[in-house]
Amino acid sequence: QTVLQGIILLPLRVICIIFILLLAWLSASIATCCQPGRGFLPLKGWRRRMIQTTLSSLTRTAYFMMGFQVKVKGKVASLPEAPIFVAAPHSSFFDAIVCALTGMPSIVSRAENLSTPVFGTILSSLQPVAVSRQDPDSRKNTVAEITKRALSRGQWPQVI
Repeated sequence: QTVLQGIILLPLRVICIIFILLLAWLSASIATCCQPGRGFLPLKGWRRRMIQTTLSSLTRTAYFMMGFQVKVKGKVASLPEAPIFVAAPHSSFFDAIVCALTGMPSIVSRAENLSTPVFGTILSSLQPVAVSRQDPDSRKNTVAEITKRALSRGQWPQVI
């Protein structure tokens, strides 16, 4: 009986996750469409709220569809309390859970990730600090950008 359930549930879960992923791509595309100062200025107003609420909810739903149920104990630190949020240990697939639970903060990511189809658009909407492995000054530039965002007094979202 469990094999039969798996045969039925797996395709349904995959279809739901693909649908959720496409909704996330659509909402990220809408939020960043015609954005002034794309990548150099923080998202504000309805754009930022849309990213925070929609992408956070869709990410949580996708993980639920994959069988993950996450419970938060305690209180997530707010932007004024912690402009830089550290998540450890770093394990790429599960980092999205932390992002969803903390309101979709900016992240530090490889620059190459921004060019991947669908995921690149979603990632770009989080206004990541992009790190280039080919640029010898990339580490210094990344530290400078994280510091600038942390000292912006709430203009930029939290950085994870």
